[in-house]
Amino acid sequence: MPEIVLDDDAYCFCCGRENPIGLKLVFEETPEGRMRTLWTPGREHQGFKDIVHGGLVATVLDEVMVRFLYLRDIHAVTAGMETKLIQPLRWGRTYRFEGWIEQDRGKAVITEAEAFDDETGERVAWGRATCIRVRRP
Repeated sequence: MPEIVLDDDAYCFCCGRENPIGLKLVFEETPEGRMRTLWTPGREHQGFKDIVHGGLVATVLDEVMVRFLYLRDIHAVTAGMETKLIQPLRWGRTYRFEGWIEQDRGKAVITEAEAFDDETGERVAWGRATCIRVRRP
């Protein structure tokens, strides 16, 4: 298997400042030690009418989990992920995504994330990922 080199060219779909169609998410660490981002999906993010595409919800869950690893200076990529969409997300509403490390197994790190309706606090999605450490460039 070829060596993976992770290089940031600011074109990440979720956080890249240079990506013209990207989500441009901004992340911060919470006082509880989680990684957090807010996302207000637009109509262009829907699957069925008025409902945000589940694949994009999974993408933001993945991003908040991996970003937490990088905050902790753990360079890793997602190897596998489970997602549960608990409630439909609606475009035009703001959602809060939070991620954390559930278990560090050495080469593999298990992460989890949740998404909440930022207005009501209702949990709308959950994710769990197995991330594999990679060498730094």
